[in-house]
Amino acid sequence: MRPSLSLDALTVLDTIARRGSFAAAAEALHRAPSSVTYAVRKLEEGLGVTLFDRQGHRALLTPAGEALLREGRDLLGLADSVARNVQRVAGGWESELRIAISDLIPWEPVLDLREAFVAAAPETRLRLSREVLGGAWDALVSGRADLVIGAPGDGPPGGGYALAPLGEVEFLFVVAPHHPLADAPEPLAPEQIRPHRAIAAADSSRALPPRTVGLLPGQPVLTVPDLETKRLAHLRGLGAGFLPRHLVADDLAAGRLVTKRTEDAANSRARLHYAWRNRHAGKALDWLRQRLTDPATAPDWFGSRK
Repeated sequence: MRPSLSLDALTVLDTIARRGSFAAAAEALHRAPSSVTYAVRKLEEGLGVTLFDRQGHRALLTPAGEALLREGRDLLGLADSVARNVQRVAGGWESELRIAISDLIPWEPVLDLREAFVAAAPETRLRLSREVLGGAWDALVSGRADLVIGAPGDGPPGGGYALAPLGEVEFLFVVAPHHPLADAPEPLAPEQIRPHRAIAAADSSRALPPRTVGLLPGQPVLTVPDLETKRLAHLRGLGAGFLPRHLVADDLAAGRLVTKRTEDAANSRARLHYAWRNRHAGKALDWLRQRLTDPATAPDWFGSRK
């Protein structure tokens, strides 16, 4: 038979330990002393252990009582958290919100947004994930995310989501100063670029067809997991290709990378979006949507307002 263990009994145990006596605990709990004594006796009988050493004037816990108190306080904290979470959900606030962040978006303003969100919705847990290229759209339509920030280009067909513009990102063709293309005459023609290895960030889509950007037919490719790794590969001279201006601004200023003009600059800018599942209903998502799409509160993602 499973031992009897109730939250009420654990509350009594915790109060006795904090107040130092059964009588003080009864006063704190607004209960009769006999009710407190009965709760402890039933708890001891149910567990088959002695919880208090009753030889002195103070209520001293036995080793078994101390172990139960430690575990019991964890259970009481969990129960309180569950109760508050249920109340919050009943009030229209989600217990969890999943946000996919494109790797085109810097982390610092994301964390600033997170701090503001926690102040507004402290009981809603945020789960942030990093996505590359079409992976942001994939996370949304597959249900892995409720909201995406920085989804590039056009969304997939089929609907089921709403979107709002975030802005544009400018891409620059960059190489390390010691790369063979660094001293090549401009603008670079595809025939000049093709023999040199491209560095490509792998699309993180799981179900949607993966996207590729800025690759020439027949060009050798080094595939890396994200744009930050791609930047590091560029710095080492391992290849060439396009990177967002905001990601390489410091490297260009310091001379660690150089930019080259190309004949085909059609893909030098990318439109980014916020997007969310339009069947999702909740105050947390509403709060974020309003903050992200209102020009007065939207984050300055790329430092363009400085």
